[in-house]
Amino acid sequence: MVQAAFGKLDRDGSGIVDAQEIADLYNAKKHPAVVDGRKTEEQVLGEFLETFEQHHNMRSGNEADGQVTTEEFVEYYTNVSASIDDDMYFSHMMNQAWNLSGDASSYKK
Repeated sequence: MVQAAFGKLDRDGSGIVDAQEIADLYNAKKHPAVVDGRKTEEQVLGEFLETFEQHHNMRSGNEADGQVTTEEFVEYYTNVSASIDDDMYFSHMMNQAWNLSGDASSYKK
């Protein structure tokens, strides 16, 4: 499920997700900090990418590079899933976040 979510982001199949690929799927214009003028869309997208890099980079001693590898993405969700007792809830959460089954209510018109 996590690999499927990464594949949805990694549109060119390079194994790395960058800000442009995120921007194609994540509309930062409606983020509260952008609406309020506190941040630019680019800043919000960068912070979104950094979310996935953070733990991996702290553990490995690397600096954030604005790109998310499959390994970083999987590690992030491994940590998330460790705090969720119910696999069905994790599955539901992943579908809601990434619309993996194509029927997540938040994506329906």
